[in-house]
Amino acid sequence: MKLILEAPFNGLSFGNVALNIVREFHRKDVSLSIFPTGEIDFKAYDLSDDLKKYIEDSINNRWKNISSRTPSLKLWHLNGSENRKTKDQYLFTFYECNQPTEVETKICGLQDETFFSSREAKKHFKDKGLTNCNFIPLGFDEDFKITGKEYLKDTIHFGLMGKWEKRKHTQKIIQTWLKSYGNNPKYQLSCCVSNPFFKPEQMQAIWNETLQGVNYSNLNIIPRLEKNQEVNELLNAIDIDLTGLSGGEGWNLPAFNATCLGKWSVVLNATSHKDWATKENSILIEPSGEMPAEDGVFFQKDAPFNQGTFYTWSEDEVIEAMRKAESKVGQINTEGVKMGDTMTYSKTVDAILDCIYSS
Repeated sequence: MKLILEAPFNGLSFGNVALNIVREFHRKDVSLSIFPTGEIDFKAYDLSDDLKKYIEDSINNRWKNISSRTPSLKLWHLNGSENRKTKDQYLFTFYECNQPTEVETKICGLQDETFFSSREAKKHFKDKGLTNCNFIPLGFDEDFKITGKEYLKDTIHFGLMGKWEKRKHTQKIIQTWLKSYGNNPKYQLSCCVSNPFFKPEQMQAIWNETLQGVNYSNLNIIPRLEKNQEVNELLNAIDIDLTGLSGGEGWNLPAFNATCLGKWSVVLNATSHKDWATKENSILIEPSGEMPAEDGVFFQKDAPFNQGTFYTWSEDEVIEAMRKAESKVGQINTEGVKMGDTMTYSKTVDAILDCIYSS
């Protein structure tokens, strides 16, 4: 099988997914021609020599193995996916809102098929009359493993990871946790949250607003972790993950990975969370309402992309859910571990190849 892949290779979410997909293409002997999106940055990963050579050859020899008949797979946002390299183009994308715009609908319709990592996203576009939409779930990243180490004794350790965004309710999560546990030495919250698109002074101002001048001895602010190995250590160190309280997701890698590592995640039962979080493997809370998908940065009012609403939650219900999660600390989340064993990138790539080569 020959395939063109256009994707980013970096330490962000799209880059992480791209690397896992390429690893499986290598295992399945796909003849790949890679056209990287943006600068290549593999410092987050420990690549085997074999995989590194496969990627390098797929980039350096990309023009030798392709023709106008070679199908192409693009891994990217809808915004920026209007062009194609060859006649048959497939798009794998994440969609975090709920009201596809005319532009988004047309870009989706330009593809031979668009793969969404969320059933809800697929439904939103099908409701617009599109028939070329498919749902393909992601898998558990094999770079993440249970370490079996003991980290903080006699402390219940909460974690929050990912990009600082209004969509993800980052500030509200931190303030809700501090309201319940702030300066209580029996508890700790480790926050590895930032935004690579914000300047350092912007992030400092956001933190100042969040903490409102109060010092918290049990709040651990961690700079962005550059390597997956470091992220794996943090996820193993926590007992309870709060990243799943985001109000709009295309998957939510940190919350999913934490759950697959046997941790207890408090999860908002909405958007893509519903494709992997269950009452057996997570502490679910239902949305309390919706808010406009506007933050003045990534989500602009009346823009051609990213319109609709984000889901919200009740502070009291989250506090109750955190207490419920506390009662489970010390027990491994066996259903979460089972999910990691069954939801694999091998299955993700099998589904992609089946769609491309059976059409």
